[in-house]
Amino acid sequence: MTQQPLTLEQLEPLELQAPVVAPRRPSPAPTATPPLRMTDFSASYAGRPAVAGVTLDIPAQSVTAFIGPSGCGKSTLLRSINRLHETIPQATTAGRIELHGEDVYGPGVDPVVVRQRVGMVFQRANPFPAMSIRDNVLAGAKLRRQRLSKTAAAELAESALRAANLWDEVKDRLRQPGAGLSGGQQQRLCIARAIAAQPEIILMDEPCSALDPISTLAIEELMATLRRDYTVVIVTHNMQQAARISDQTAFFSASALRQPGRLIEYDDTTTVFSHPGEQATADYIAGRFG
Repeated sequence: MTQQPLTLEQLEPLELQAPVVAPRRPSPAPTATPPLRMTDFSASYAGRPAVAGVTLDIPAQSVTAFIGPSGCGKSTLLRSINRLHETIPQATTAGRIELHGEDVYGPGVDPVVVRQRVGMVFQRANPFPAMSIRDNVLAGAKLRRQRLSKTAAAELAESALRAANLWDEVKDRLRQPGAGLSGGQQQRLCIARAIAAQPEIILMDEPCSALDPISTLAIEELMATLRRDYTVVIVTHNMQQAARISDQTAFFSASALRQPGRLIEYDDTTTVFSHPGEQATADYIAGRFG
């Protein structure tokens, strides 16, 4: 017997009554403080540093790419931004990561709230398999503890799916399981789910690594659109992708095996790829190591 997808109504009722707010966020007021700042930040597993001493500012409404060889701490750093790193046993951090000037690891800061403000899209699409397309998108609203009317829920789902360039492909099958979509569509569904939660920053950890070229192009075009309203940070091993879609590029590397990854160079993408300031950056981009 085919299992019917779960609906949000079958889950625990939400506690608060709140009007729906469109996924698009207003542009922040001009400020000298970047939306995301890291200062001498390090992250470790069981006492062994994975990435160390990272200091950089990530500007608003742009795409920033983290590149570098495997094992240099790019994904660890990404997961640290929205405090997913600490969910791993014996994982520790040091230094600061600031979201609009506030240390996300500061005393009294709720990691759940941080994860609402900083959305995450993983390497492999992870739609909730027992939920419909519609309810996958609205799952973010449940985390925000919103109780939505049917009209408001429909508007939010459509808005997020349009923002993820997926609406026209799924509008006639919103009640079907999200797991029934193609790989590229599932990844855009996960992006829609992140958008519906109204984050300020969207993190993407190799979002195209498991996708075919056509689906990859769709995700890249989507990122170009998202930069108008969000700060996007992406980890990628695809040099051509980083050159195509990012405004800034940060190159990480490690001096030796089992040594922590460190930020080697950070500049606008054109400079990093055409006139890198470090020989290690030039060697990596040219494919001489990594």
